[in-house]
Order: sequence, then structure tokens, then C-alpha cells
Amino acid sequence: MSVTSPTSPTSRTRVPSAAARARRPAPAGLALLASLLGFTVITIDVSAVNIALPDIRASLHGGMTGLQWVVDAYTLMFAALMISAGALADRAGARRAYAWGTALFTAASLACALAPGIGTLVAARVAQGAAAAVVMPSSLALIRQAYDDARRRARAIALWTVGGSAAMAGGPVLGGLLTQTVGWRAVFLLNLPVGALILALLTRVAPSPRRPAPLDVPGQLTAVLALAGLAYAVIEGGHTGWTDPAVLGALACAVLAGFGFRAAERRHRAPMVPLPLLRQREVGVSLAVGFAVNAGFYGVVFLLGLYAQKLLGLSGLATGLLFVPLGVLITTSNLVSARVSERRGRRPVIVAGQLVLAVAMFALLPLDADTPVWLVLLLLAPTGVGGALAVPALTAQLMDAVPAHRAGTASGLLNSLRQTGGALSVALFGSLIGADGGFSVSGMRAGLLVVGAVLLVTAGLSGWLLPRGHGGR
Repeated sequence: MSVTSPTSPTSRTRVPSAAARARRPAPAGLALLASLLGFTVITIDVSAVNIALPDIRASLHGGMTGLQWVVDAYTLMFAALMISAGALADRAGARRAYAWGTALFTAASLACALAPGIGTLVAARVAQGAAAAVVMPSSLALIRQAYDDARRRARAIALWTVGGSAAMAGGPVLGGLLTQTVGWRAVFLLNLPVGALILALLTRVAPSPRRPAPLDVPGQLTAVLALAGLAYAVIEGGHTGWTDPAVLGALACAVLAGFGFRAAERRHRAPMVPLPLLRQREVGVSLAVGFAVNAGFYGVVFLLGLYAQKLLGLSGLATGLLFVPLGVLITTSNLVSARVSERRGRRPVIVAGQLVLAVAMFALLPLDADTPVWLVLLLLAPTGVGGALAVPALTAQLMDAVPAHRAGTASGLLNSLRQTGGALSVALFGSLIGADGGFSVSGMRAGLLVVGAVLLVTAGLSGWLLPRGHGGR
């Protein structure tokens, strides 16, 4: 009886080498898991740090201005660099850009945890925000690459949004728990093992295609300037007043840079954001809806934290626990959104989500200092349902409306507009409720009416301009 040599062709066919096995395409689920983890951790850092601010102040002996920038530095860089980061995901490849962003975010998180003073912490938060801006669009582009089938992609995107939405709602709970039991530095140290796991998963994900094109330096610079100027004006306008020279200068910078961006994109032979993409009806409506939905959700999360502590007298941890039912509703509604979209089409789900969120704004109008906690939770419920219904269907709608090689750019645009909507909403509510140095109930109600009206307008635009159809068909 003959014995086949281990090095014979027959043996190589039957027993693949370790190198050959390593080259096999990894399941799409690994790319989804890596993307989900990254989206979750960068979203937690938006909300969890707010609960830790009093302990950070006691530990680092910083003033209120420094504490504000601990939060604002992250949001500013996140929003300002989002479009440029989306283009980076297209040019460098989603997997490579995602790995770069994750590595930088992990290193910046360690710097935050080891910060000896407020200035160092703010600088590290700037780096965190820049890294998060890379992680966000490249994670979605990685999902777009891994799932060719529209239906499977829609379900994957729904799971991706579960991580971000639940993290936004659960971030305050986690922040309060870690700060109270371990210390505020643990909020940042938690990112280290997650970052290491993401990088390990990416070694099993297939390399992403790269789109060779000249670097659009004028477009990227003007985009960053426009969004940075707008974000700075929004953040500082609520603190120093909208007529402050620095705020007015930032607004002027944003307007001029916006015109410069348009001119740069018209002239560049390989623009970062092709203007015809913005003129697509589905893309324009999706961006407007993303702006409005985040304005509603971020605004309510911001309001609830202040309202519960200043008017109801709850502790930081107890305030964070108010978000637990909201997180459950968000997670459930995210999953329901994908299934209903497959059966009824995405447009009805997008419209319904905005209408429910608008109702949530109006439902919160009766809140005052005497409202019982159980009623607050009940009135808060539509907020979790509305936004979570709209976002998965909206994101899938946008991804199907653009070619695969523009997925990173489209994702960057959507998430940049979402972050800007959240920042504008927080600034609006902050200026209205803090006018008298405390918590103005009348200011809260005025802000809720404004955001609710915006959601009604974008819901009407969605019903009128988005195409009919079921799921990805």
C-alpha cells in the first residue's frame, strides 16, 4: 500500500497549509463585529464622560471652562473631520482606515486615562475625536464591503446602529458606575481592551479595495474649516452669546469656507465629495433627516441629564439609570426597523420614525419640577422608539443610493450632518434653559417645540421625495 507524501500535490489538496487557511476569506460576521465594537466604543465616549466631569474636576483641579472643553473638544473634532475621514476610507480602503482610526483612538484613550492635568486631557480628547471621525465612516464602509446582498446588508446595518444607539443611551449609566466604583480614569481605560480586540479581528477581514485618486487638499481643508467654524460657533454661542465677536467670526469663517468648499469641489478633477452626489434627491433628503433625528435624540438626552439632576434632584448614577429603559427601547426598535423595512419598504419606516420622534418632543412639554420619575420614563419612551426606527432604514437607504466605492464618502456626510444636528440641538437647548443660571422650564419647552417642528418638516420631505419600494429592491 502506497503512502502519500505530505509534500505531494494530493496531500496539499486534502490538508491545506496554515498559510492557505489564513488566506481564506473570513465570515462577513467578523467584519460586522469589528465595526459594531468600534461604533459602540466611540459613541460611549460622547455621553459617558459627562457623568464623570465632577470627579475629573476634583482630581485635576480644573475650572468649569476646562471641563466644558473636555466634552467639546471631542465633539468638535468628531464633526469637523467626518467628511475628510469618509474620503480617507474610500482612498485608503475601509479596513486600513478603520485600523488606523482604532489604533489612534486606543492610544488617545490611554493618554486621557494618564492625563496629569486638564490641558493634557483636552489635548488627548482632540486626538480621540479625530480618531473617532475616522472610525465612524470606515466601519460602515467595511459593512458595505462585506455584504453584497441588499437584504443582508440592511440587517447588518441595523445591528450596527444598535451598538451606537444603545451606547448613547447606556453611556451615562456606564460612566456613572465606573466613576463611582473605580474612578473616572476607568471610563477611558475601558477602551484599551476593546481596541485591541478590534485590531485582532481586522487581521481576519479581507483587505478593502482602494480607489486611487489625487488628494483633494482644497476640498478637505475647506470642509474641515466650515464644519469646525460651525461647531465652534454652536458650542461657544450657548456660553458667551451669539453676538460675541469670536462666535460671529466663527460663523463667518464657516460661511466663507462653505463657499470655498463648493468652488474647490467644482474645479477638482477628483473631488472628495462630488457635487452631483449632493444633488441626488435620496442623498439630500437622507442628510436632512439624519440632521433632524440627531437633533431630537441628542437634545433630549442632554435635557434629561440636566433636568433630572437640577430639578428632580437625582444623583449622577441615578440619572444614568434613567437611560436603561431608553436603551432597551432603542435596541428593540432598531431590530424591528430592519424587518418592517423589508415588508413595507423603507420610506414608511423613515417617515414614521420621525413622526414618533416629533411626538416625543411634544410629549415632554408638560415636564416640570413636580413630575414623578415614572411619568418621566413614560413620556421619554417615544424618543427611543422614533429615532431607532428611522436610523437603520435611513442608513440603508443612503448606502443603496450610492455606488460601493462612494460608501465611505456618503457615510462621512451622513454622520457629519448627524453630529452637527446633535451639536446644534445641544447648543440651542443649552442657551434656552441656562439663560437664568439655573434650569428654565419655559426655555426647555421652547427648544422642544423648535426641534419637533423641524422633525415634522423633514418627515414631510421624506414622504414626498423618497422613492417607494420594499427593502433593498
